[in-house]
Amino acid sequence: MSIKIFGHQNPDTDSITSAIVLAELESKLGNDATAYRLGEINPETAYALNYFNIDAPELLDSVIEEDTVMLVDHNEFQQSAPGIESATILAVIDHHRVANFETNVPLYFRAEPVGCTATVLYKIFSENNIEVSRECAGLMMSAIISDTLLLKSPTTTEQDEKTLYLLSEIADVNLEVYGLEMLKAGASTKDKTAEALINGDAKTFEMDNRSVRIAQVNVVDVDELFERKDELIEAINKEIDANEYDLFTLVVTNILESDSKVLALGEHHGVIEKAFDVSLEDNMALLEGVVSRKKQVVPNIEKAFASLYE
Repeated sequence: MSIKIFGHQNPDTDSITSAIVLAELESKLGNDATAYRLGEINPETAYALNYFNIDAPELLDSVIEEDTVMLVDHNEFQQSAPGIESATILAVIDHHRVANFETNVPLYFRAEPVGCTATVLYKIFSENNIEVSRECAGLMMSAIISDTLLLKSPTTTEQDEKTLYLLSEIADVNLEVYGLEMLKAGASTKDKTAEALINGDAKTFEMDNRSVRIAQVNVVDVDELFERKDELIEAINKEIDANEYDLFTLVVTNILESDSKVLALGEHHGVIEKAFDVSLEDNMALLEGVVSRKKQVVPNIEKAFASLYE
């Protein structure tokens, strides 16, 4: 039996590296497993793969009923591969909420309240007494750096921190130097189209029977990106029209200042004001201290929808 392992659409560093690491782990356990990706590699992830001399996984367009798969860094079907409803899911390794997920057969499901899937994967290596290679350590380290913004995100747990330092020792790198360089590699926006910026790290959520698209871009210069505001609005409105999103929220996070500026469009864009207790000016607002989509953005918008439209 051949197992296909992949993360979510519009993959980030955790999604890509966790697929690679889990495929390596499954191989050491005697299983035939291959990592795949559901989208293009972003510059931050490319930096990590190049640094540790690892090839990017093959692109996977869809899965079919005959496929046996494992999911990493996601479980919601709308974020997964087309056809996922019909495939056999053997396992899920994740650190997000559980939603829109159902299978016909039992499976191994592990979703822990930590900052990164890689933190869970490191535990599984330890539980199986399998040695972590320098390359796998480097990839898991990169994922934790990415998801926790070098331990600055409120999603960071003590487990993430301890795991990150252990992995950096195995990978034999200077954590602070490597981490900042990797984050900066993914923070440049000048050479990216508006379409690439709003779709590079975007996820769709169902909230109170409404379709909500939340995109996040990490930068070191927020103003540089919003100089292209008109361009971004045009691209977002095209996405709203094409996919019938009720709300499209672009969260631009300053990785140095640890806050975000939000651009909200769509019929229900006003829900952002209640979600974060802010006033939108030209559809924009500063969200002080907000850096995490998983822990700060998604839950707040969900609560606001529930209270506004109940």
